[in-house]
Amino acid sequence: MSTSAGPHHDHRTASWAYAESFVPEDEVLLRARERAAELGCPAVLPGAGALLRVVAAALGARAVVEVGTGTGVASLWMLRGMPADGVLTTIDVELEHQRAAKQAFAEEGVPPARTRTIPGRPSDVLPRLTDGAYDLVLVAADPHAYPEYVAEALRLLRPGGVLAVDGALHGGRVADPARRDELTTAVREVGRVLRSDERLVPALVPSGDGLLLAVRR
Repeated sequence: MSTSAGPHHDHRTASWAYAESFVPEDEVLLRARERAAELGCPAVLPGAGALLRVVAAALGARAVVEVGTGTGVASLWMLRGMPADGVLTTIDVELEHQRAAKQAFAEEGVPPARTRTIPGRPSDVLPRLTDGAYDLVLVAADPHAYPEYVAEALRLLRPGGVLAVDGALHGGRVADPARRDELTTAVREVGRVLRSDERLVPALVPSGDGLLLAVRR
């Protein structure tokens, strides 16, 4: 890196870190995050979580689908933005992860009727969900399958609904043209597909590990 890029880069890194901690996480979220670390499953970073809460609140999202429950970190953020009668449908293949998420929902005091926790492979579950019935869909599991999940998500969204894809920068690898591995290529391709889809209004936000947002026209 040239010296001229150095200080600018440092400022950006410091600004990113400041933005990530701008909305601090409380005990319930921090415990859910600890469980994710213990179980070795990914969790949305705080900056992306805060942005998901904003999107859920702005949409008044009453029907949300989450692909990849994990231990409920992103679930909690979205539930906090949704109206009191909003329902989160969350899918994960790992029962142990969903058990941990249910613990987080109980700690949060989320009424049971507000969450539909569906165990199973998203590729099996998503086709059973209703077309055009959802305000917000978050894709946050198994980057290899992002292209498939995103295609399903677009079917599920109502006009004006929002697709969110977490991990869209994939640890900085997506931005590096030299990275050609299968996983990075799959994530990069999702960005390309969404950018060229005339039904969508997309933006890539560098919060967390990159949050790709797209409004369905």
